[in-house]
Amino acid sequence: MTCHSTDSTETTQNDRRSETEPRVADSDQSRVAAAMRDLKKTGWYWGSLTANEAKEILQDAAEGTFLIRDSSQRDYLFTISAMTAAGPTNLRIEFREGKFKLDSVLLVRPKLKQFDSVVHLVEHYVLLSRTSCRGGAETPLAPPAGAVQLLLTTPAYAAPPSLQHLCRVSINRATSRVQDLPLPNRLKEYLTDYTYHV
Repeated sequence: MTCHSTDSTETTQNDRRSETEPRVADSDQSRVAAAMRDLKKTGWYWGSLTANEAKEILQDAAEGTFLIRDSSQRDYLFTISAMTAAGPTNLRIEFREGKFKLDSVLLVRPKLKQFDSVVHLVEHYVLLSRTSCRGGAETPLAPPAGAVQLLLTTPAYAAPPSLQHLCRVSINRATSRVQDLPLPNRLKEYLTDYTYHV
């Protein structure tokens, strides 16, 4: 009797697990698809650029200039390529359990924030970097002794962004209450289609 009861319990638990796994995979797929849609709107997502090509693009750029590209490593979806005081560098973005965060050494990993989208992640570190450059208290991606600090301040656009997009970013920086602005609904929809500050 006990054996039969245990088997039926295990079967029920396995059934529940198999029902949940596809939902998690669907959720992850939709999260990645949404991240791709947002990234393509930014203008600083370069797609399947190699590390060497990113290095060439950033070579003469100011410190803090960055771009996002597809990762060349199979375990990662995206990479941030950025200009540092020591030259261009790359930092992978990992995607786990429906969240994006920077790849880092094991000791630092638990302290890193997780985000619903890659653009949210970049926006967070850009705001931290800009605050730090103005003498803010918090230091972005503070390096251990002997390492170089990573600043993200200026996106490197794959093509010049449209004036409409730049205006949208400026308006989103100025207000989080787009719906209250005296604007036509179509314009409000355009503004809320990309709510980031970068």
